[in-house]
Amino acid sequence: MADRWVCLDVGETLIDETRVWSTWADLLGVPRFTFLAAFGAALARGQEHRGVFDLVDRPDWRAHYDEFRHTYGGFCADDLYPDALPTIAALRERGYRIAILANQPADRHAELAALGVGGDVMAMSEELGVHKPNPAFFTRALELMACRPGEVAYVGDRLDNDVLPASAAGMRPVWIRRGPWGAIHDETPPPGTLVVDSLAELVERIDGWWQ
Repeated sequence: MADRWVCLDVGETLIDETRVWSTWADLLGVPRFTFLAAFGAALARGQEHRGVFDLVDRPDWRAHYDEFRHTYGGFCADDLYPDALPTIAALRERGYRIAILANQPADRHAELAALGVGGDVMAMSEELGVHKPNPAFFTRALELMACRPGEVAYVGDRLDNDVLPASAAGMRPVWIRRGPWGAIHDETPPPGTLVVDSLAELVERIDGWWQ
């Protein structure tokens, strides 16, 4: 098991991002229900998540970014999905090595560590200088883990950013169907993908799936 890695995404895998988008809604003066509905509409139309700002007629959102950072304040314990820390612990007990690699600002690294989220490898995209779904992100991930692609299960909530590029890189893809992308994606994941509805389910099924 020493050569088996589980690489975890952050947003909607370990962290519930409801507070992120609720904070934006409040700062921009958009009712939360309206904002979150527009967020889903943007994804359903195949747009990136930032498309929500155009749908709610707030293309000036970048001017509020410093205020957002101050108000949001970073990840806190309540943002963690309940199964996040128990899953990391359970996977470690089973002998898996853990990596936390995701599209996030650099300061999220320290915030996650302060919440008890840790791995043998942990880095955010801003630190790496490359973002998913760029294949270079997954190349860099393999370099950090110092392993072969087939020794890595990459776990994420998005088919486009996580499952498909991880599979293309030769990793073992795991699609966790929670959060907006888990609900809206209707494509078929590539053959061999493990599909789970929670990290707790991942712990239950990963050993048999890896065989």
